[in-house]
Amino acid sequence: MDPSEITRSETEHGFQYLYQGPDGMPPAELSGAIAGPHLWSADHTLVPPAYRGQGIARVLVERLIADAREAGVKIRPRCSYVAAQFTKNPEWSDLLPL
Repeated sequence: MDPSEITRSETEHGFQYLYQGPDGMPPAELSGAIAGPHLWSADHTLVPPAYRGQGIARVLVERLIADAREAGVKIRPRCSYVAAQFTKNPEWSDLLPL
């Protein structure tokens, strides 16, 4: 999967990362809320069954991490998948709110 195929959209209250696969299946997504001026809440990750096991969810989270670093915000990992990735990647711990 090419990370450049991920699109990000944002509203006043939330954000969404989407990966649209080549076969017209529903997109894989990571979505969340803008919980404050310096805090994002990663609430939900969904990868359609046809895409599972290909590392797509991981790439969505890596994009979230990169964007959070660039924006100078912390991430509250409310989604169990995102929380597990934070556990597996202690180098991301600086992005967790105190």
